[in-house]
Amino acid sequence: MIIDLPFIWAGLIAFAVLAYVLLDGFDLGIGILFPFLRNREDRHLAMNTIAPVWDGNETWLVLGGGGLFAVFPLAYAIVMPALYPLIIAMLLGLIFRGVAFEFVHRTKRMQGFWEFGFWGGSLVAAISQGMALGALVQGITVEGRAYGGGNWDWLTPFSALTALALVVGYAVLGATWLILKTEGASLERAQKLAAPLSMALLALIGAVSLATPFLETRYMARWFGWPSGIWSAIVPLLLAYAAWQLWQGLRNQDHLRPFLATVAIFVLSYVGLGVSFYPYLVPHSLTIYAAAAPDGSLQFLLLGAVVLLPMILAYTAYSYWIFRGKVRPDDGYH
Repeated sequence: MIIDLPFIWAGLIAFAVLAYVLLDGFDLGIGILFPFLRNREDRHLAMNTIAPVWDGNETWLVLGGGGLFAVFPLAYAIVMPALYPLIIAMLLGLIFRGVAFEFVHRTKRMQGFWEFGFWGGSLVAAISQGMALGALVQGITVEGRAYGGGNWDWLTPFSALTALALVVGYAVLGATWLILKTEGASLERAQKLAAPLSMALLALIGAVSLATPFLETRYMARWFGWPSGIWSAIVPLLLAYAAWQLWQGLRNQDHLRPFLATVAIFVLSYVGLGVSFYPYLVPHSLTIYAAAAPDGSLQFLLLGAVVLLPMILAYTAYSYWIFRGKVRPDDGYH
């Protein structure tokens, strides 16, 4: 039996990236929402809802980035120079956000500064990720086996649109997470924030979806051609159902359904990207097969992944199970 190693590894890395977006997404969303929370007590309560899990969530970013370097080195060598400013900005934002998370409870005199740092680091990281996504979707110039574009190719109206969509998406994830994890006035504030943010997110997803097919003829053929358009139509139909579930959950003041519906919206949007990209890793210049490392390397690395991935999934699931339920103001993890 022939095992399609590049396809398997593309799926594993895609899963790691999706896990990072979902798990660290509501962390970043809480940081983005900081200025809109009522007071310092609410902000610190919001931080306590993610305190047991936030650093573990970023494991998936390391796995996705490290996996890309090890398994698809040619794609890594092309994508990184194209997105260096965004990658550096994202890492600096995540570092400053992490430092602020630890320091905000260690000082009184500079507490406001570190709260600002938590908000600013979260916002910079989200914007950088969104612009990197937009730059990848619109295409990266490749000459031979290297990046052939300019220093500012990533800065376009489309990448700005995707950045805005991701920032709002993370904010919705953060708001619905707070609905799930808080009570009383904090819960009410999260519900009030979630409704307009959800409408803005759906409008932005629609705008990005409408603009994407006009970036590249292959996108247009994949989404509106025959017969591929029939199968592709399943994604927006499911996304519309998830949006309806989100609205119903907010209207009925459910605590779990809005978060699950928002997760479904992210997953379906991610699937939509896969529909547009596959089999390319760098659209539309480099396929997963052209970018893959030799089969011997892929086999060796897969043995490690078979051991490592279940461990990561197990401790992630265990930490969320242990710290399930509502978080109250007198609960603290610092």
